[in-house]
Amino acid sequence: MTDIGATFRALHQPGNPFLLANVWDIGSARMLAGMGAQAIATSSAAHAFTMGRPDGGTLTRDEALAHAQDIVAATDLPVQGDFENGFGDDPDTCAETVRQAAEIGLAGICIEDIILPSDDAYDFDLAVERIKAAASAARALPNDFVLTARADGIMTRAYDCDEAIGRLQAFEAAGADCLYAPMARSVEDTAKIVAALTKPVNVLVAGRFVDLSRADFAKMGAARLSVGAALARVTHRAIYDTAAQMLNDGHHDLLAKGTGLDVDALLLKGARQT
Repeated sequence: MTDIGATFRALHQPGNPFLLANVWDIGSARMLAGMGAQAIATSSAAHAFTMGRPDGGTLTRDEALAHAQDIVAATDLPVQGDFENGFGDDPDTCAETVRQAAEIGLAGICIEDIILPSDDAYDFDLAVERIKAAASAARALPNDFVLTARADGIMTRAYDCDEAIGRLQAFEAAGADCLYAPMARSVEDTAKIVAALTKPVNVLVAGRFVDLSRADFAKMGAARLSVGAALARVTHRAIYDTAAQMLNDGHHDLLAKGTGLDVDALLLKGARQT
C-alpha cells in the first residue's frame, strides 16, 4: 500500500517548488487533479465559504475532518488539511488533531500560531510547545505525515519578519517538516525567511505575490507554493460579476466565459482510480 505521506514529502524540493492546489469541494478537487496537480489541500477560508461563514475560527475540528475526508476520497492525490490553530490552544489538542487527521488519510496538516478568532499570536514558548507536541504525535504514526508549522502573526501584523523567522526556526527545531509564514510585507522579506531555514518552506501566492512566477519562487529556494483561498475567491468573483450583470444590467454575455470548458471530462479524469 502506498504511503501517501511519503509521496507528499518527496514533492518538497527546495528550489523546485510544486503547486499545492487549495480546493474546497469534491468537484474542485477532481478538476485540479484532472488538470495535473500533484497534491491538493483544503483551505479553511474556502471551506468556511461553502458553509456560508467567514474565515477565522468559524469551523470546528469535526467539520474540518469531515470536509477533508471527502477531499481525500475524491482523488488519488496526497491531501493536506488546513487545520487553522489545531482547533485548540493547548499542545495536547494539537497532537490529537494530528492523530485524527492521519486516521482519515491526510498526508499532512498545517497548524498556525494565532489565537483564533482573534489576530493575536500565541506566546512564543507556547507556540513552540504546540508544534513540538504535534510533531511528536506525527512521528509516532505508523506512516509518514508532513507537519507544516505556520507563523501567521506576520500576516495579521502581530509581529514582524524577525519574530517570524525566530518562531519558524524554533518550529523547525521542534520537529516541523515544512515552514510557512504567509504574506510577509515584501518579496525581500519572503526571501529572507526562506534563506533563514533549512527545511522546506511554503510560500503563499496571493496578494502582492501573484505577479511572481514559479521561477521567481524557485530562485528564492521555496519548496512549495499554495494559494490559500485565492482560487475560491476567483470563483466567487466570477459568480459575483456574472450575477451582477444579469441582476443589475439585464445582460448575460459573461455566461459565455464558461462555454467550451468540458467540466465533465475533467471531473472524470481527476476522480479516484484506486
